[in-house]
Amino acid sequence: MALSSSSSRNSKRFSLIAAYNSSATQLIGFNINLLKLFSSADQDVQELHVYEINERDRGSPAYLRLSQKPVNSLGDLIYTGDLQRRLGITAGMCILIGNNPEKKGDRYEAVFSFYFGDYGHISVQGPYLTYEDSCLAVTGGSGIFEGVYGQVKLHQIVFPLKLFYTFYLKGIGTLPEELMGTPVDPSPAAEPIPAAKACEAQGCVSNFTN
Repeated sequence: MALSSSSSRNSKRFSLIAAYNSSATQLIGFNINLLKLFSSADQDVQELHVYEINERDRGSPAYLRLSQKPVNSLGDLIYTGDLQRRLGITAGMCILIGNNPEKKGDRYEAVFSFYFGDYGHISVQGPYLTYEDSCLAVTGGSGIFEGVYGQVKLHQIVFPLKLFYTFYLKGIGTLPEELMGTPVDPSPAAEPIPAAKACEAQGCVSNFTN
């Protein structure tokens, strides 16, 4: 009887160990799948192209209350990379950090946002160099851009009137097709289509920011 009792206890012990190992294996498998999910999301980068064009009619790129201007007019206009649609404006601050005489330009610290009408906005922060391409951090957003992160490359075409941005965005769903047209190659001659410049319905996103 003692032998039979001992065998029974050993059998139960082995059963518990087997159940524990099975649960541990399932937990490890779940954690691995979870890591794969987050890793996949991190690798899913979407490129978004945006033109910023100063039409010289909004008091940009600087507005100071002390200047005693009669009206407030802030923000440069932005268009989709294919220049087919008016998106809205950029708005924010650029603080002069220093001058680089050898490169004949300045370095600014920039904090600003891109407004895309009903789609929401993207906020960025980082260095703005007037003499070469700059890379800024994407710090957040709203609307379809809620939870976004990544970076944006700023390519200066004509200082300070025409800029071209390439966003590398993570953490959000697939962007709408009307934002993702094939970009026009950056050049001083690049201009939005007349319908976009005139803010006609077919040349703007819904409730574009003005």
